Amino acid sequence: MAAREIIAAIAGDFTEHRPPRCPGPADGPLGWAGYGESRARAAARTGEDESVLHGVADVAGHPCVLVSFEFGFLGGSLGGCSGDRLESAYALARERRLPLVSLVATGGSRMQEGMVALTQLQRVARASALLRAAGLPQIAVARDPMTGGGWATLGAGADVVLALPGAQIGFAGSRVRPAGADPYAYTAEGQWAAGQIDAVVPAGELPATLGRWLAALTVSGPAHPAPLPDPLSATGLPETGWDAVERARAPERPRAAAYLDAYFEDRLPLSGDRCGGVDPGLLCGVGLHDGRPVAYVAQCGTATLPAGYRTASRVIHLADRLGIPVLTLVDTPGAANDAEAERTGAGAAIAGAFAAIAGARVPVTTLVIGEGGSGGALALAAPDNTHVTSDSYFSVIAPESAAAILKRGPDEVRATADQLRLRPQDLVELGVARSVVGPAGRER
Repeated sequence: MAAREIIAAIAGDFTEHRPPRCPGPADGPLGWAGYGESRARAAARTGEDESVLHGVADVAGHPCVLVSFEFGFLGGSLGGCSGDRLESAYALARERRLPLVSLVATGGSRMQEGMVALTQLQRVARASALLRAAGLPQIAVARDPMTGGGWATLGAGADVVLALPGAQIGFAGSRVRPAGADPYAYTAEGQWAAGQIDAVVPAGELPATLGRWLAALTVSGPAHPAPLPDPLSATGLPETGWDAVERARAPERPRAAAYLDAYFEDRLPLSGDRCGGVDPGLLCGVGLHDGRPVAYVAQCGTATLPAGYRTASRVIHLADRLGIPVLTLVDTPGAANDAEAERTGAGAAIAGAFAAIAGARVPVTTLVIGEGGSGGALALAAPDNTHVTSDSYFSVIAPESAAAILKRGPDEVRATADQLRLRPQDLVELGVARSVVGPAGRER
């Protein structure tokens, strides 16, 4: 699909901004023989005078700055003039205080302009950093293909990365990959599986999906704390520590997905840590609660992987930059501690999550909905705004592990659970939690 065709497909209105004609010798800064003729043929074929066009658009009722690549113009490649246009698009987004949406189809930097073309990536990276510092979101849509510097700047550098099915995505284009490289790794689906993009979106769903994302990332006014979810359990307070543990581990207990479904009118997932990892036991994203954006990080009752903590940190940093409050749902027996977790950086990933919450300027609200297993749970808990459900517990360590460390027998695990004071009401009395959220609302 050509640049203007995809704009027409997703935007209800588009006002193009055309910078002054790019000066320079016909054969470019390198004097590449025939380059001028190639540009002229590309212009005649596509009706465009460069590989990039941009302007202000309306997408599903939401204004944004829209960038679209014309792959028919020299493979959508980046040169000096396209760099001018991209820099102009980012500047326009900052000036108008609008999100930037990039519809990218490019093979990378333009060889006929040599290092002049390659340095455009630095210009794009600088413009992106300025927009990020201004607190404005960037959404990239990977068309086919998105390779080279276009993927490494406009694509992978965006806050939200969407892709069309089957799109070729990767730093290496098809003609420069190592022999025998797995082709799936360079597809939209492969990149999603590796945690590099957030969603694969069919073309027909792209306008609505972009509209939902623009709604979720558009903030007006100061960030107020995310309201607590309503309790989904009808249980009262547990009598003993072991009662609390058994309730939290009960398979029929409401889980994170149920809480999120009840809490949000609409929610959009952010998937992956951008380092090659995905944790299926962690749900992250941004949604609308009573019409206002709230970012969420929700553990699903499994041991959280390093990729999960890195994804959580990514979401919290994004929310903090955009001024979106954060809701975390804690439910894990603890952080994954097997050899693979250590090899993939468990300690650093957990430290990053602690730091993300500690450094957040937006309010973070936490509800413990099940198991609160040691530091793996605490890493995603707000220090001054954590609440607990009546069917949850929070402990420095699991009772079984505590008994083992203390050289106690299995028959002493229940008594150890009482000593740990891990019940919801204990946590409030200790000042660890602010309240117990129970069947009748906030009980304490």
